[in-house]
Amino acid sequence: MSLPFEEVRLRLPHIELAAHLYGPADGQPVIALHGWLDNAASFARLAPRLPGLRIVALDFAGHGHSDHRPPGASYAIWDYVHDVLQVAEQFGWQRFSLLGHSMGAIVSVLLAGALPERVERLALIDGLIPYTGEADTAPQKLAEALKAQMALAGKRKPVYAEFERAVQARMRGTAAVSRDAAELLAQRGLMPVPGGYTWRTDSRLTLPSPLRLTQAHAMAFVHSLQCPVSLLLAEQGILVAQPHLAELLSGLPIDLTHLPGGHHLHLDDEAGAQLVADCFNPFLRSS
Repeated sequence: MSLPFEEVRLRLPHIELAAHLYGPADGQPVIALHGWLDNAASFARLAPRLPGLRIVALDFAGHGHSDHRPPGASYAIWDYVHDVLQVAEQFGWQRFSLLGHSMGAIVSVLLAGALPERVERLALIDGLIPYTGEADTAPQKLAEALKAQMALAGKRKPVYAEFERAVQARMRGTAAVSRDAAELLAQRGLMPVPGGYTWRTDSRLTLPSPLRLTQAHAMAFVHSLQCPVSLLLAEQGILVAQPHLAELLSGLPIDLTHLPGGHHLHLDDEAGAQLVADCFNPFLRSS
């Protein structure tokens, strides 16, 4: 039986990234971007339900099978934006749509706000802007980040004696997922080591950000969007729990849809994936 995707490696000028390709080569171009500590398997249920699209589901740098950034480098959110732009260049796409979940949605908004001429449509799942920080907290945040960075060398990744234990740990992660979703993410996210399995992800991904955009900075990107935007809010997700969400979204030209499910509603089960597909199929395929 043939797989619904093709596994590829993309050699960019500065890094090599892994990706899953879905759909016909002449389909409408879409780059799919997963959330923090997830991988391309995040779209394993959704992408096959979006026919007619050429979907490049990336492993972000430091995630899944993609390369880690070199020693001394960091994982600033805007560096992911640059990566995505380089992926579009590799495929020769001057205009393309972005399908983003969580952190992937944030990266999508930053890119579309900075270079609106490149992005056709934004399909966002439970994510919009990054966590923000105001000027008065900047010294404290930088201090926390520096201390965490200095302590990182003494930390070790967890090793799970059995694959099943890793799946259970992923189910209980910061954003809890279903067992099926955890298995899909773990199959791509784990690697064998002496004593069992550990995560492929770069340990630096868990470091706190040394600098955050202010609320005004973040919203400037949202206000710079020129393409149609569809934002799906999970009823048990992380966006609905944020204070002042209604005020933040008020007056924005964003099509909002509330759907049942958690933060990973597009991956947790088949029913959730179909609900998301039903929203995004007419949106992404409209001319």
